[in-house]
Amino acid sequence: MPAIYKKELKGYLTSMLGYLFIFFILLLAGIYFTAYNLVSAYPKFEAVLSAVTFVFLVAVPILTMKIMAEERKQKTDQMLLTAPVSVGSIVWGKYLALITVYLISVLILSFYPLIMSKYGDISYATAYTGILGFYLLGCAYLAIGVFLSSVTESQVIAAVLTFVVLFLFYVMDGISSFFSQKAFVSFLAFSVLLIAAAFIIYGMIKNGFLAVTIGLIGEVVLLCIYFVKSSIFEGAIQSFLSIFDINSHYSNFSNGILDITGIIYFVSIILICIFLTIQSVVKRRWN
Repeated sequence: MPAIYKKELKGYLTSMLGYLFIFFILLLAGIYFTAYNLVSAYPKFEAVLSAVTFVFLVAVPILTMKIMAEERKQKTDQMLLTAPVSVGSIVWGKYLALITVYLISVLILSFYPLIMSKYGDISYATAYTGILGFYLLGCAYLAIGVFLSSVTESQVIAAVLTFVVLFLFYVMDGISSFFSQKAFVSFLAFSVLLIAAAFIIYGMIKNGFLAVTIGLIGEVVLLCIYFVKSSIFEGAIQSFLSIFDINSHYSNFSNGILDITGIIYFVSIILICIFLTIQSVVKRRWN
């Protein structure tokens, strides 16, 4: 893994891609920092970080679109897959290189509260708690981008797919508000999600019988639960969608609260996405 990590990190730092990622984050953060903290004399740096979280919608697809897709397209992944190193080491090495590049921009942002302290009193605890949450949020988004890059050999498709998924996560709170709290609405929503899951399973394993069986069993179970105790479905779709509302888990950090639950949530997203990436690569190895 160290060899993969060093190779990937060197690739980012000897090309424009890594520097563009760092520049883009620092540019937007600098604009908001000047407007909020310097011009308006607002003493909370974490508010700047909260305002620029939309930067990940563009920066993450650009940085992750080629990490797995390009090697798959150019068939250079075959050399990695036949090398005496585990798939997990390959994926983790690539991911750690990504978050190291991201860490550079976060470390630079860490000096901003020190600049603010020259002009007045600030709370270092809340500022650096916000920076920690900002870093974890970015790491979670990067893990999602790595996984989505592994499912296609086209960099463009990987970038577009990553943008769409991150955008949906970004506006998840608004999406959940469109649904009524009524049990029947949640039942219909879960039914549609089960059908979508069956199609995804078919796309991954190409086994129509298994996909249809899973879908039918799921629909029957949902129907039975609905008729036995429909109250379970009241507000259930909102609770389910809140799992994917990544930004809401960052809100405590942006308010200066060290949220242990939020840390566990972000780490869980990272581990799940890296696991799925490994499985995606392993599937190609055996194919």
